[in-house]
Amino acid sequence: MAAEGAAFLRARGRTLTAFRQDDEYQWKGPFYFIQGADPQFGLMKAWAIGDINNGDDEWGEEIKLAEQAVQAINKLNPKPKFFVLCGDLIHGMPGTQRRKDQEQDLKNVLKNTDQDIPLVFVSGNHDIGNTPTRETIDNYCKNWGDDYFSFWVGGVFFLVLNSQLYFDSSKCPDLKQAQDVWLNEQLAVAEKHKCKHIIVFQHIPLFLRKPDEDHNYFNLEKSVRREIMEKFHKAGFFDVPGSIPSVITPDVFEKRLQITFSCMFSICLSCPPPFFF
Repeated sequence: MAAEGAAFLRARGRTLTAFRQDDEYQWKGPFYFIQGADPQFGLMKAWAIGDINNGDDEWGEEIKLAEQAVQAINKLNPKPKFFVLCGDLIHGMPGTQRRKDQEQDLKNVLKNTDQDIPLVFVSGNHDIGNTPTRETIDNYCKNWGDDYFSFWVGGVFFLVLNSQLYFDSSKCPDLKQAQDVWLNEQLAVAEKHKCKHIIVFQHIPLFLRKPDEDHNYFNLEKSVRREIMEKFHKAGFFDVPGSIPSVITPDVFEKRLQITFSCMFSICLSCPPPFFF
């Protein structure tokens, strides 16, 4: 059973304290992790009755599903390196009346996770708001740890991003700028260590099917998307035989980039097959 409190706050100082970074730079053999998506306590009833904004007054079904997921994860042998739970963690938006109860009930389930399986959290729009503020992000960090951070496991470099800052940072532009500076630093680290595998977790994906697709509610705006893609390209996330093109074409990016975006559309927590390396 994970120690309550500490288990939810392992993302501190822009890293994950569950792993000693100096011990994790090098490849040590295959491993896997578990990714869960959108537990979103409160959504199932709200969706069923057609009242997304105010119908989240029950989440018993979500609790049962989350409990089943934790029980299944605890039985795995060998154990996964970590369990990453991607937002939306709860359905209640910042400032809504049921939010604290939903958060507490989710923690009551997750605290039963095997203490040797670190918990990793990724914020969604319901966790910090469609247009986040410093206050909503601070509240998230007090409950779940840093909103963006990086860590190494077994020679693989993991980045957790706050994608809402790319979606709409109009109320906290300084926080978006801070993440940009930090990301540039992390990409320099990745280039320095010449890591072969880099995985990025974020709630809103850059794109759903093709890098040049039109912007919609479920992806990032094209100019923002291209800026991030160019950063990844310059960091050497993939190798192109011969000269590196100055313009990233969609086909090259799609085929060469070693990156995984977590994109959540389920209305309940799910445990897909684990990622193996």
